[in-house]
Formats: sequence, structure tokens, C-alpha cells
Amino acid sequence: MVLSTANLTVDMDIDTKQQFINDVIAECKSVLEENPGNRCAKYCLEYLNSEEGKNLESKDVMTFYKCIKTGLENPDSSLGCYAMTPLDYSKFGGFFDKVIRDYHGDESGDKKHITDWNVDDAEDYDVKKLGQDELSMRVRVGRNLIGFNLPGEMDKDERIKFEQKMLPAFDQLMEKYGGKIHSLTPDFGDIGANPNLISKEEYQKLVDAHVMFKDMDADPYLKSAGISSDWPYGRGCWQSQDKMRIIWFGEEDQLRIMCMKKGSNLLEVFANLNEMLTTVESIDGIEFARDDNYGYVTSCPSNLGTGMRASVHVKIPNLTADGTDKKAKEVCKPLGLSVRGTGGEHTPIGADGTVDISPSARLFIKEKEIIGKLYEGIEKLMAIENSYSQ
Repeated sequence: MVLSTANLTVDMDIDTKQQFINDVIAECKSVLEENPGNRCAKYCLEYLNSEEGKNLESKDVMTFYKCIKTGLENPDSSLGCYAMTPLDYSKFGGFFDKVIRDYHGDESGDKKHITDWNVDDAEDYDVKKLGQDELSMRVRVGRNLIGFNLPGEMDKDERIKFEQKMLPAFDQLMEKYGGKIHSLTPDFGDIGANPNLISKEEYQKLVDAHVMFKDMDADPYLKSAGISSDWPYGRGCWQSQDKMRIIWFGEEDQLRIMCMKKGSNLLEVFANLNEMLTTVESIDGIEFARDDNYGYVTSCPSNLGTGMRASVHVKIPNLTADGTDKKAKEVCKPLGLSVRGTGGEHTPIGADGTVDISPSARLFIKEKEIIGKLYEGIEKLMAIENSYSQ
């Protein structure tokens, strides 16, 4: 069901506001009847019946609805909410804190995220010791800048403004790493033409090569959240000359910063990303949004904290003998690993049994610990894989 927001204004009267809240509560109850695992509906119901929820001002009711809209319009969501601004996690703390701690498994209710990239005392995470050859390794983080709304709340003008804000930063990155900007923004409005605009054919080649993200407007979850609005304005990427460093702009987060490498030592790609992040944040005017409890701010609560996804492609032909990743997911879940196809979420596994694996944890875990979890996960996964051939 799509709730009517026609009468919602910042100066709506008390009766109009209360009627809309009642409609949201009724919709949450309806969603939970068929989808009891929908965290958005579950905690929204509690929140709107709490003192904090009951006392929301009209403008905050409008923003809060934008945060939860995707979970109500897509009832099969397990999370179902996105922040619209970096401050939403504190402004609507009575809602978001419960969602976050449920999703990230904090039963204590009082954990705080700690950022730590220091790997000076780390082990030698070389997968050759596990009998693996060189692997395709990728580490990425989501980041958002102070001074801008998160993508769900941006309009077309702000998306263009953000892209232009990043252009001097990309110039400095190109001085160090070379490469070029690939932009999908048709024009810069009153400012004029976009010098980095690429053709539809060039864009498709980048998508096929996994350099660029797909058309977000086709994703119902992102569409309901407003994240895919104004496509393709404010969307694109920078890629380094060696093709090993990429920054997406205008996706689910304002920035997705990533490094990839073919190799055997996991610490190499980790160090490359840390170096690039340091370079980006040292650029004048670039400051990443953070929260005192949840670390780096991301649009989706699932990515809070490190915002990091560290993954490798590994061959597990025995666990994928049926041509699917079903068995692999069963084995990997207890190990704290997520399994995807080689092209990302909702893509098939490789014909030779290659899958993409990564630690599931993002929040309440240190960056350096994620790399350790990935190495341990590969070690345990390969032991299970090899046991199937004995």
C-alpha cells in the first residue's frame, strides 16, 4: 500500500498529523501480519507509540516517513529503512537505535563503534598458506560528506552540486593516481555542459566490466527511498589509471570508495584503500560524516560503522556442484560470511564454482578485524570445501 502524503505540509494541523500517524501505524500492523521479520514496521510501531514518536513536529513526521517508506512499500524488506540526513540517526534515535542494534546483534544495547585501521601487529594474511593461488580481492567503504543531505533526500540540484563539489577532489586524485571521471549527468543546468559526460554505450561497457553501478531506478527498494530519484543526474565514477582504484558518486551513499587487486596478501588491498581514504579526506572541504555511537554514517543502517565490505573470489566447486550458491550460503552463514555471485548481489556464481565471499559484520567491529575475519573465513571455508572431495 502507498500512503497518501497529499495533505502533509510543515504547517499541517494537529488532526491531519495524527491521522497520518494513525495510517502509518495501521500499515505497520498490516505489513507485520505477512512479514513479521520486517524490522522497519516492527520498530516503527513501537516508536510512534512512544513519547518521542508522539511528540514529533510536523516537519519531522514528514522526514521520518521518508526514512521508513521503503520498508512499508516493500514488505519483504528485512531492514526497510534509510536515513535521509546524517542527523536522522540521532533525531529519530528511539527508532533507529533499536533497528540498528537488532540488525547488528548488539543485545547489550550500549556498544559504541571504534574506528581502527592499525594493522602493524597483524599476522601475515597471505592466502598461499591456505593453498590458494592469487585471488581477486576488493575492499570498499561507503562515505558521506558533512554539509549535504544523504542521497534519499537530495533533489536534482543538490546532486549536481555534490558532483561539482567532488571535481576538485578528483583532480587531486588524478595528480596522484591518474585516470579519468566518467559522468552520467546530462548537463550542469545553468552552469552549462558536463565535460565528463559519457555515452550510453560507454556507460554499459563500464557496467559490464563492474566498474560502474547499474541503473538504480530499476531497484524498487532504492526507488521508494528516493535514493534513485533524478537518475542519472549526479551519478558517475572516477577510475585510476591502473584500474585498481574507483570512487562511485551518487549511488546508495554519496561516495563508494574502493580498491581492488589480484594477489595473495589481503593486507595489500587493505593498505591501498586506507592510503586512498587518507588522501581523499585530506583534501580541503572534504569531511566525512560520523556518528558518536555508530561510526561512519551511511544511508542504510546495515553499512554503519566501518561502511566496509572486504571480499575475495574463491573457487568452491564441491559446495557449488548443483550450480547454485545455496549450499555455500548454508556453510558460510555460521562462519559470519556473506556469499554473492561474481558480479555482486543477485548475480550467478562462476561456471567454475567461483563465488564472492565477505565478512558480514560492518558495525561494532574494527576495520583491521574485518581483514582478519576474511582470512579466517577463507581458511575455514576451504577446509569444509576440501572435506567434500575426500
